[in-house]
Amino acid sequence: MLFVLLIVYYFCLPKKLFKDPTATIITSQSNELLGALIADDGQWRFPANNTVPEKFKTCILQFEDEYFYQHPGFNPVSIVKALKDNLSSGSVKRGGSTLTQQVIRLSRKGQSRTYFEKLKELILATRLEFRSSKDSILNLYASHAPFGGNVVGIDAASWRYFNRNASNLSWAESATLAVLPNAPSLIYPGKNQKRLLKNEIDY
Repeated sequence: MLFVLLIVYYFCLPKKLFKDPTATIITSQSNELLGALIADDGQWRFPANNTVPEKFKTCILQFEDEYFYQHPGFNPVSIVKALKDNLSSGSVKRGGSTLTQQVIRLSRKGQSRTYFEKLKELILATRLEFRSSKDSILNLYASHAPFGGNVVGIDAASWRYFNRNASNLSWAESATLAVLPNAPSLIYPGKNQKRLLKNEIDY
């Protein structure tokens, strides 16, 4: 029985998590964006880079998952705190998900956010941690997280909102983008500016 469970666990995660179309981009020899054609699904989703800019990396870890490099895909302390708060309030107030779990959720589009789905995300997150390096997982998150409207991924967001390469963002700009995936439909540059500013101050 244990052997069967191990086999199921080994094959439970698809080889390729994301199959979304990407925008066609044209860059100069110095990697400056010259032009872009939106992806077939209507999203501004640039092809994934192999690295995450250091400033954004620092901000997203502090804002979303400060123990990212220590946990095995889930954070028991955050889960217990979230469960306690949700049960006491009678509604979902906080998620307690790690960045690894969020990568899994992003790849499983349209799934309901029930406790059963959370359990599946947790199992798949641990499998992803066995298969990929921490930096690879962080890169998956940065490349596929929503940043408001039809903007997906840090590279598209940095050009859309600040007209520059993600590696050239300031600390303030990086912090701004770090809070967006938390509520992309509610706050982004050009919409609900006061709420966005409050999130930056809280950060």
